[in-house]
Amino acid sequence: MMSSSGPNSNLEADALNILRSITPTLDPTRHKGQAGKIAVVGGCREYTGAPYFSAISALKIGADLSHVFCTKDAAPVIKGYSPELIVHPLLEESYDVRDEDKRSISAKVVSEVDKWMERFDCLVIGPGLGRDPFLLGCVSDIMRHARQSNVPMVIDGDGLFLVTNHLDLVSSYPLAVLTPNINEYKRLVQKVLKCEVNDQDGPEQLLSLAKMIGGVTILRKGKSDLISDGETVRSVSVYGSPRRCGGQGDILSGRQLFPRFAIDSSWRKIAILRDERPNSYSFRLLFSVRPTMLGCIAGSVLMRKAASYAFENNKRSTLTGDIIECLGRSLEDICPVG
Repeated sequence: MMSSSGPNSNLEADALNILRSITPTLDPTRHKGQAGKIAVVGGCREYTGAPYFSAISALKIGADLSHVFCTKDAAPVIKGYSPELIVHPLLEESYDVRDEDKRSISAKVVSEVDKWMERFDCLVIGPGLGRDPFLLGCVSDIMRHARQSNVPMVIDGDGLFLVTNHLDLVSSYPLAVLTPNINEYKRLVQKVLKCEVNDQDGPEQLLSLAKMIGGVTILRKGKSDLISDGETVRSVSVYGSPRRCGGQGDILSGRQLFPRFAIDSSWRKIAILRDERPNSYSFRLLFSVRPTMLGCIAGSVLMRKAASYAFENNKRSTLTGDIIECLGRSLEDICPVG
């Protein structure tokens, strides 16, 4: 489960083997959708790139279907980026809704999204969402419905702004994954722990934060990614890229379909290995680590490998789109189809 290299050597996850353990095999007997159906809730008139990056990244690592629930203004733009995405122009912002209509429109938005809820393996909440109060209120209700349906949720970008101010949306929900950057993490620590970020005691502080939010899984992005579910802490220090172009976090959130892969693969493989190889490394790995932790570790190392390949090719001109194009190569190098 751990290796002995990296700046947090005693915490370093055996990331490559974890990725290999939970990546689904390609099976010709499966039908469309069985390799994953993801939905991104985000995208407004100012921010259309983030939900696209997140949704297309899920497809690039093998998901079958990727949906985007966005505002009406954002929909044509996102549709124009790629015909591969299924775009739903359902969300509304305050400027387009009269005060007397807000309650009925909010109920309609939530009802329309809820019709699709049971089809999804994972929701990604927040890429390009913006901070419009009415829109955030609708998304809060969507998250409550997702919890009721036991749908895993990955919270990123403005979704983290929402959650930081309304912790009840994810508190004590074991299928919630938060993926904060340095500033988003700072706000979470200040809100929950009532203190400042302590990098000298980073792993312990992250452990406390995840525990205080009720055992959600948190992936703290940084030079080394730190991941905790309130019970344990792991790091992923595989070298990625020195480039910090916008949108890389959206790739990571899209690749968090891996928590769902991890959940499905873990229970299936645990049952097989329990009967066939109860003392094997894979059995001990899958049995001892929470699936959301496995998924975050896998997503982190895959992102870092893809960023490394993209930087090797493009150096200072590396952009988020270049990294997305390297996701397939990265996954194939680690988990060959054959």
